[in-house]
Amino acid sequence: MTYPGQPGPRALPPGHTVELVTDEAVFAGLAPEWGRLYGRCAAATPFQSHAWLHSWWRSYGPPGRLRVVLARDGRELVAAAPLMLVRRPVPALVPLGGAISDYGDLLLDDGRGPDAATALAAGLAAAARTALVDLREVRPGAAAERVYACWRGPRRRLADSLCLELPALPLDELVARLPSAKARQRVRAQLRRLDALGVKSRPVLPDEVDTAVWRLLELHRLQWRGRQVTGEHLRPRFREHLVRAAGPMVRSGDAVVTEFRMDDEVVAVDMTLLSRGLAGGYLYGAHPLLRERKADVAVMLLDACAGYARAPGRSTLSLLRGDEPYKHRWRPNPVPNQRLLLARRRTAPLLAAALCDAAARRRGKELLRRARRREDDGAGTT
Repeated sequence: MTYPGQPGPRALPPGHTVELVTDEAVFAGLAPEWGRLYGRCAAATPFQSHAWLHSWWRSYGPPGRLRVVLARDGRELVAAAPLMLVRRPVPALVPLGGAISDYGDLLLDDGRGPDAATALAAGLAAAARTALVDLREVRPGAAAERVYACWRGPRRRLADSLCLELPALPLDELVARLPSAKARQRVRAQLRRLDALGVKSRPVLPDEVDTAVWRLLELHRLQWRGRQVTGEHLRPRFREHLVRAAGPMVRSGDAVVTEFRMDDEVVAVDMTLLSRGLAGGYLYGAHPLLRERKADVAVMLLDACAGYARAPGRSTLSLLRGDEPYKHRWRPNPVPNQRLLLARRRTAPLLAAALCDAAARRRGKELLRRARRREDDGAGTT
């Protein structure tokens, strides 16, 4: 469809057109060609798959706010930006997937050279009109960086969430990376403990995925009962999204759901996301019985994930977002995500406002960290 502010032919590479999708049914119908484009974008992660994004929209999308920008060369889809419109803190187009997605990105056909990025940038500029384009959680090397590079208006790059990554190695080689002989001995003892308990894992079959994900979420609720937990993971809309997305993603090879059994009972379920370049454990649920039996759940999960990370061409075992202390035992590499802010000349004031908001939030977090540190130090002296 055409839309107000659509770029003229001179703004686009020859033969290219752009369109804006605002209707959910049209977005749903894009699944086949979206999948083909996704397969031609090496930087894409499962958070850019159609199954994940469309399911997320059905659970979380505000009515009337869908803004999916497409670029075509002739009839072929060569670029896509899955976005929605938000009003606060400034009017902006932001990626679909929200806070439950660890990576945000655009899709570009790798075989089309710079033309796909140029066309998508023109489409984004036209779609944004009086809004900012605010791309969050962009992984280094993402397709969005190519659009950022050819953007003609004001732009800024900020740090976003921290991700931790390991090389895609077998678990015994990851153990060899540990800093001390004592740490290596401890992990090997934990592996022997899992063997002694008879813990076995298997990837579930596609027709078992729905049941397995329901069990995952129930075990997740059980393991965190009485403790602080990410509240969104317990809400019906998250459950509906994850169950709806998981089956298609498993069938397409974008995810694997693993069951762990002990004494023929399912005691844990894990969902690992898979892309061409990485494998990352997204969410798991484990019965408290495992900890009561002194099983190290983190070692159990990493062992399974490391096996999936060893596919040809896959170089990264991602621990995804978060700087939790338990992840650091494996000596991961810190890889900060990026926030890419794109404005038109007439929306430059929105860019300035967004930068001020980001600076204020960083300052607030730093003050909170200092306050907590003082509290901890005070508690240690009493």
